[in-house]
Amino acid sequence: MKIAVLSGSNVGTKTRTAMDYTMKAVMENYPNSEVTWIDLAEYDVQFSDGRDYWEYKGDTRYVAQTVMEADALIIGTPIFQASIPATLKNIFDLLPVNAFRDKVVSILVTAGSPKHYLIAEQQLKPILFYMKAQVVQTYVFIEEKDFYRKEITNDDVVSRIDRLVEDTVVLTKTYTKIREEKEAEYSF
Repeated sequence: MKIAVLSGSNVGTKTRTAMDYTMKAVMENYPNSEVTWIDLAEYDVQFSDGRDYWEYKGDTRYVAQTVMEADALIIGTPIFQASIPATLKNIFDLLPVNAFRDKVVSILVTAGSPKHYLIAEQQLKPILFYMKAQVVQTYVFIEEKDFYRKEITNDDVVSRIDRLVEDTVVLTKTYTKIREEKEAEYSF
């Protein structure tokens, strides 16, 4: 199983901290999975100009292709000015409309206050559904108060991240098995 762990911002540390923990949870609990870490702060991704993702070069092509080839995607995003960052939205814009068909996508959100709790519901999930994702219904929302010196200090948050990782892997295995059974059924 290929899992891409995507930190969807090129600034700040809280989302990166949460996604570091998420990456470790995947690798420790599912060592047979092929896990790829994508921190958008480490890549020089071009803005989408309407080309197909495979026509781009360098970091842009690598990031888009890695997302496309993954069986599951765990997206971490901060909320800035009551919205997802442009760096994350740009990744979606680089991909085709059915990019997430047969792909499980889960969400982790960091924000400065609880006022931004519904941004994932109102902005991120509709994009993912439009792109045909199988979205893990519950997501992890982490407030600024849950961090201290680049560490997560709230045990409940850590537990929810572990559960998000588990749900992502279980749903990916389940959907894969269902698709394989359907394909075998119709291959006669």
